[in-house]
Amino acid sequence: MASFQEVLKKTKAEISEMTTEQLQEKISAGDKLVLIDVREKEEQEKGNLPQAHLIPRGFLELKVEDIAPIRDQEIVLYCAGGTRSALAAHSLQNLGYKKVHSLIGGYTQWAKEGRLTEKQVFLDNAQLDRYSRHILMPEVKEAGQVKLLQSKVFLVGAGGLGSPTAYYLAAAGVGTIGIIDDDVVDRSNLQRQILHNESRVGEPKVESAKETLKALNPDINVITYREKLSSENVMDIIKDYDVIVNGCDNFPTRYLINDACVFLKKPLVDASIFRFEGQVTVHMPFEGPCYRCLYPEPPPPEMAPSCQEAGVFGVLPGIIGCTQGIEVLKLLLNIGQPLVGRLLVFDTLKMKIREMKIRQDPNCPVCGKEPSITELIDYEGFCRLAGGDR
Repeated sequence: MASFQEVLKKTKAEISEMTTEQLQEKISAGDKLVLIDVREKEEQEKGNLPQAHLIPRGFLELKVEDIAPIRDQEIVLYCAGGTRSALAAHSLQNLGYKKVHSLIGGYTQWAKEGRLTEKQVFLDNAQLDRYSRHILMPEVKEAGQVKLLQSKVFLVGAGGLGSPTAYYLAAAGVGTIGIIDDDVVDRSNLQRQILHNESRVGEPKVESAKETLKALNPDINVITYREKLSSENVMDIIKDYDVIVNGCDNFPTRYLINDACVFLKKPLVDASIFRFEGQVTVHMPFEGPCYRCLYPEPPPPEMAPSCQEAGVFGVLPGIIGCTQGIEVLKLLLNIGQPLVGRLLVFDTLKMKIREMKIRQDPNCPVCGKEPSITELIDYEGFCRLAGGDR
């Protein structure tokens, strides 16, 4: 019966091994490699090679096809010193992978030589339990959930649209949620604004929202802004957020947040509601149309009354706000096809959903080829002159 050392020697003779110098050369040259760390999680927490996929040895055969579905992809495996990765390389060869290498000396040698490493954040046991249904999904997994926890999303408004959007983003584990709203909770809000309740009537909406969201998920950080968004504060407020969500119902703020997002190149998930109808789109600066491409000027007040003037079906903001939440998570995780250049229109009376294509306007004054608006303007005055101020 062969000893382990004899088996290891035979295995190494049958596989390809790569030195740290050779791996560094390939990385520096931009070669397309699939780099896999087969160490255990407690080892991986101490550091890993940049861009490495972290798959403990016991799960390699089960998960390798998720990251390397093509059998002739070049794969480099590493462990602490080169033993487990050699055995893993032999196993992948048996699965039909043709270009598999084991890193000689493993992570220990790589780090000892002072080469670039990074530390990846892992979820604790409570988080693994809370977000388990996300982690099961190959589009998210633990790395995606960590990314959500490290993300920052800013919501304009804690009302009908902001309530369901914020609630589900908090539940999903978006780590930092900023909310701006200068209003207080009114009893008439409670028919649709689910962040608030009867006991908080008269309280600032942002504080009510924070209390609800923190009770749902203590993991997250909620930053509140009890003020009105303006040309004076918008750039400073939103500059550190990854995605902006618009849930306001007045045109000056809509144009303000659009222009600020274009100038800062921030993705904007925009929505609006009217009685039984709602619509959602994503404005990705310079990759698709902005709000001004869709609405160059605000309509007159009688053509677009507010919810306070025309009413709104209580459940509708839940549908539209949740759709905004879906788009935000897709953007943060870089999955799926965001609603860039597409306007989703919901008619809940007929229960019909239509998709309309919208195109970037080359003459748009903000995102066009020769923009005439290159800094924030007086948005109240702009809407008033256009006949659209409320």
